[in-house]
Amino acid sequence: MMHQTRVTVSVLAAVALGACGYAKYQDLSQSAHTPTYEPRFIKMTKSGELLKPWQGPWHCIYDKKLNLVWENKTDNEDIHDGYWSYSWYINHTGSANQGDCFFESTRCDTQDIIRRSNLQHHCGFNNWRLPSKAELTSLLTPAQTPGKANLREDYFSHIKSGDYWTGEANQKLPAHFQHLGSGAVTVDFYQGVTRVLPYRNAAFVILVADISESHLLSIR
Repeated sequence: MMHQTRVTVSVLAAVALGACGYAKYQDLSQSAHTPTYEPRFIKMTKSGELLKPWQGPWHCIYDKKLNLVWENKTDNEDIHDGYWSYSWYINHTGSANQGDCFFESTRCDTQDIIRRSNLQHHCGFNNWRLPSKAELTSLLTPAQTPGKANLREDYFSHIKSGDYWTGEANQKLPAHFQHLGSGAVTVDFYQGVTRVLPYRNAAFVILVADISESHLLSIR
């Protein structure tokens, strides 16, 4: 009888804890589609639907801290492939077509991937842009694996060793580049540093898209 009583109490306790956990989950997420295991990031499909942390494939990452969406890089030679590099060029500022990719008839620059991502309505957005220095450096965190990039690689795929462009241009170049005039700020996720590089340099890109209040309500 004592053994049966203990089992009954254990089952009731488990049910009570489960109910509390469910209530907390519902309160935090307000949606059965919003995972609560990662406090900042949620994976998104190509069409903009939210995924649980263990689901995939994912093409974008919703950043709850900054209230924006990050492009996730691929390795399948589409326009979001992480290997493509770009010179910095936007609205007639910078150096056009000095990067390397397969999706342009000429070489690539930052305006090319922005334009194509917007035409594609990637993850449901058509307002893709380069991130600010503050936005990009906010991703820096101790590497999950020694020798890997200093960011959440379980959310941000195919990050390369090298510089990533920000949208901050017209910056003073270091002494050995001063003859080239001005440049733009980059972030290196492997070394965890920022640099100002000439526009003509080939660097990597992760785009961001701002989320409107109506769009935020629709994905939640």
